[in-house]
Amino acid sequence: MTEPLRTGGCQCGAVRFKVEGPLGDASVCHCRMCQKASGNFYLPLVSVRQAKLTWTRETPKRFQSSNHVRRAFCPHCGTPLTYEAPDGMAVTIAAFDDPRDIRPTVQWGTENKLPYVDGVHDLPGHETLEDTTAASFISDIVSYQHPDHEVPGWTPRLEAEDHWRPKEQGV
Repeated sequence: MTEPLRTGGCQCGAVRFKVEGPLGDASVCHCRMCQKASGNFYLPLVSVRQAKLTWTRETPKRFQSSNHVRRAFCPHCGTPLTYEAPDGMAVTIAAFDDPRDIRPTVQWGTENKLPYVDGVHDLPGHETLEDTTAASFISDIVSYQHPDHEVPGWTPRLEAEDHWRPKEQGV
């Protein structure tokens, strides 16, 4: 059976990729570098070392996060895209257009796991429009995010119009 072609990219659509071939192990990493690289509790990754990854739009920028690891990200919107080490490359799971079946099977770096992560599933859950404090702008929001499929001729909106300003703190 042939592995399906998978596509993905960054939030703004400037960087796009395709992966041909089988994906490897999927994991979440709790190490402090992955937390900072993703700006999150942990970083979900899937190995592509047995597959062929091709950048189909702009090439990402890279940051050397240690003497052994580079991380690729979109130079425009900052979306984290890869973890690149001597033993192979992994792609951030949520960067795929359809990440639903890329299920992590192991956790790494658990010595840095934040103490409340295991309880997140116990928090109350709400749909987006239930946020009444944000309803005035959520109800008519227009997304400039790249859709989760290939779009010939897509032009990223790299600079937003200066039509909003966050409220000043303490004012």
